[in-house]
Amino acid sequence: MRHVDETSAAIWVETREAATVVVRVDGRTWAASTFAVHDHHYALVEVDGLEPGAVAEYTLEIGEQVVWPPPGSPYPRSRITTLRRDKPLRLAFGSCRTSVSHDAKGNLIHGVDALRAYALRMARDDADRWPDLVLFLGDQVYADETSEEMRAFIEARRDIDEPPGAELKDYEEYAHLYRLAWTESANRWLLSTLPSLMIFDDHDIRDDWNTSAQWRREMEATAWWQGRIVGGLASYWVYQHLGNLSPAERAEDEIWGKVAEHHGEAELDLTATLDAFAARVDQEPDSYRWSYARDIGKSRLVVIDSRAARVLRPEKRSILDAAEMAWLDEQMRGDVDHLLVGTSLPFLLGPGLHRMEAWNEAVASGGWGSRLQPFGEWIRQAADLEHWAAFQEGFRQVAGMAIEVALGRRGRPPRTITFLSGDVHHSYVAEVRRPANAVPGTSRIIQAVCSPIRNPLPRAMRFATAAVSYGLAGPLGRLATRSAKVPDPPFQWDIVEGPWYDNNLATLEAVDEGMWMRWETGVIDDGDQDNPRLELVASVTIADATQSAT
Repeated sequence: MRHVDETSAAIWVETREAATVVVRVDGRTWAASTFAVHDHHYALVEVDGLEPGAVAEYTLEIGEQVVWPPPGSPYPRSRITTLRRDKPLRLAFGSCRTSVSHDAKGNLIHGVDALRAYALRMARDDADRWPDLVLFLGDQVYADETSEEMRAFIEARRDIDEPPGAELKDYEEYAHLYRLAWTESANRWLLSTLPSLMIFDDHDIRDDWNTSAQWRREMEATAWWQGRIVGGLASYWVYQHLGNLSPAERAEDEIWGKVAEHHGEAELDLTATLDAFAARVDQEPDSYRWSYARDIGKSRLVVIDSRAARVLRPEKRSILDAAEMAWLDEQMRGDVDHLLVGTSLPFLLGPGLHRMEAWNEAVASGGWGSRLQPFGEWIRQAADLEHWAAFQEGFRQVAGMAIEVALGRRGRPPRTITFLSGDVHHSYVAEVRRPANAVPGTSRIIQAVCSPIRNPLPRAMRFATAAVSYGLAGPLGRLATRSAKVPDPPFQWDIVEGPWYDNNLATLEAVDEGMWMRWETGVIDDGDQDNPRLELVASVTIADATQSAT
């Protein structure tokens, strides 16, 4: 279940072979033929003409046989629930989920899958309590850190001692990785009934993807990178991006247009078209947009591509190129109750880590002289210093947009401007400090991070992360940035809740007080690996600007 609005829903399907896929809802039918990519078969069925706020169970048929829901399923019937303009938003979000087993071994090493625990609770819970949708904020799959099952698949088809080794090489391996990620029964059921939106981060392609121009040169010099980036972006379009698009956006999409225009009896094969597209958009990122925006009730969600659209020249770095920045500038508007900005990388890091990344960018760009630039670049890659703070020009531009929205210079100020992020393998809430003379009614600017869903940070790294985030927040951090001539940020912020290092899935809800958020983790009782329960990690209410976070 992918894009859903007030009158339509998009149901994404992968099949074993060429087929016509039929969706039935209350006696009505919608159908779509599959298209092929590298001998895999997909369909997107557009169910339209629905009523706002409608709730209806559906079945899926291939060759007049019901194939969903599967026979004997222990879960409730999958359903379509259209949005309603007057319904307060309830949204689940998180990032970073490895595809490993859910047995005692998998849970010992990777922790309990918070998404699976969430699905099992949904299956037992009153459907009125379900979220409207789930937003996955990157690292839906790990192309560079593969599980035993994924490595076995790779070894069965090529020599794992040759580059890229146990990492993914091409589309075929990506297709298998998505299968591992999405076919566990509880998660598969959740994805069949809960609408989802997604955006990539680095591990969907490779760790540190587009960290710097030097990183790109190093990757492009290898014999395997071209197959990897083409397979990664082509499969991302199929498995993740296509379902993000609204009906109007699909109608204008250059790849989907070929599907919509195809009327022959033979199945449309998009392999060559999609491979050429992926190769092009990697080299010409301004030729296609992965970002998107959604109006959901009285809230607005803007999801930003902070990976593929980067400017990487040392003399001019930005996390968004000019076209992407101009698009975002158009989306950053008020006249909604809540403005949500989804970006896989936290916009507001811990203050100390922010200063460290800003300092590092300056050193890598010559802030301490040309002789130390290689040292700055080495640290940038070795320590993963490539968040918004490491692209100061882009950070300052977006901070300026947020300030203007908060002050009511772009329409009525929202109650909150909330950046939703993942990536850093710990969760927290940060808030921009409000001036003492702030006008009542201006927006609160919040950063909410939920990471990981399932890929916990090793304990030693937790201490290191905390030390950098907070230890460099004071005089030492300020001295470092000033020595490299880094301007002060346009505002100050504090971590007001957290950090939490558990596997988590977060849920936010628009409430009368403002915005309520909670983080929940999966817990195993009495060794019952099959039935984890959710346990509350933290609950935070972002109240009106005249009040404080609680």
